[in-house]
Amino acid sequence: MNSLYRQSFIGLLVLFLVMASLIVLGAGTFRYWQAWSFLTIYFAAASAMTVYLIRNDPALAARRMSGGPWAEREPAQKIIMSLASAGFIGLIVVPAIDHRFAWSDLPLYAVVMGNGLILLGWLGIFFVFRENSFSSATIEVSADQRVVSTGPYAWVRHPMYAAGLVMLFGIPVALGSAWGVLVVVAMLPALVWRLMNEENFLARNLPGYRAYRDRVRYRLVPLIW
Repeated sequence: MNSLYRQSFIGLLVLFLVMASLIVLGAGTFRYWQAWSFLTIYFAAASAMTVYLIRNDPALAARRMSGGPWAEREPAQKIIMSLASAGFIGLIVVPAIDHRFAWSDLPLYAVVMGNGLILLGWLGIFFVFRENSFSSATIEVSADQRVVSTGPYAWVRHPMYAAGLVMLFGIPVALGSAWGVLVVVAMLPALVWRLMNEENFLARNLPGYRAYRDRVRYRLVPLIW
C-alpha cells in the first residue's frame, strides 16, 4: 500500500511539473493566475481520486498507473493514444500561448465555469471508478472481467469518455482561452476512433458485451449518440 501511494504521488508530481513547465514556457511568464488556479483544482481532485482508489480499490489504482501509447497492445490504439497525448499537450500549450499574445480574454465567470467543468468531469470519473473496477487505462480484458451495466453504464456505453470530454472542454476555458477550445474539437476524431475501436475489441473478447451494446443504445451522450 505504501509503495502504491509513493508511486502514484510521484507520478502526479511529475505530471504537475511537466504541465506547469509547458504552461510557463508557453505563456512566457509566471503571472498567469488562471493557470495556477487550474493546476490547483486539477491536481487537488486528482490527488483525492488517487487516495480514494488506493484505499477502496488498490487493484484498479495499480492498473490506472499504466497508460499511454507505450502501454497499449493494439497497434491502432498506440496510434490513437499518440494522437491523444499530442492533443493534450496542445490543450495546455495553446491556451498558454494565447495568454502570452492576448488573443482572447475570457471573463472571470467563464474561468470559474471552466474549473467547474473540470470538477464535474472528475465527479463523473469517480462514479465510473466506483461502478467499474475493470476500467483500465489501456484497452484490455482481464480473466475475471464482466460486463458492467449499472450506474452511469445504464445511460451510455462509455461514461468515462463522456466525463473526460467534459473535462477536456473545461481545461482551455479554465486557462482563460477561447482558442484552446479548438484543440478539443481537433481531438474529437481520435476520441471517436478510440471509442469505436474499443467497442469492436470488447465485442470480440468480452462475453455479454454484444447484448449490452444492443440494450444500451447511446455511446457517449444520452438521446444524441
